[in-house]
Amino acid sequence: MSYPEKYRYAKSHEWVELDGATATIGITDYAQSSLGDIVFVELPKVGQELTAGSTFGSVESVKAVSDLYSPVTGTVTAINEPLNDAPDTINSDANATWMIKVETKGADDLSSLLSAADYEKFVSEETGH
Repeated sequence: MSYPEKYRYAKSHEWVELDGATATIGITDYAQSSLGDIVFVELPKVGQELTAGSTFGSVESVKAVSDLYSPVTGTVTAINEPLNDAPDTINSDANATWMIKVETKGADDLSSLLSAADYEKFVSEETGH
């Protein structure tokens, strides 16, 4: 599995890419692999306020429903509408499939997130591989 260096990672298996004050958020390759075939994605509405660590939606697969957690605090500015009709896009390329964009309140949000190497180590400790 690959974890792009340009992203920061939450232990709840979301990735975030910061561009100025805009955070683009998706789920990791490990998360989509663990879930299996994704059949439904529930995303927040544009304008919704999020707090780091709070749920912003869910992903439903053939195996389970999993909550999605925001790695940052801010306001949702965009959602990836095509996921409503094609949630399996996440299975095809989790690293390139964003879910939401958030206007953050401050760059210090990312200090608690993991680098790609640290996330990979976290996953291997969690799975025992």
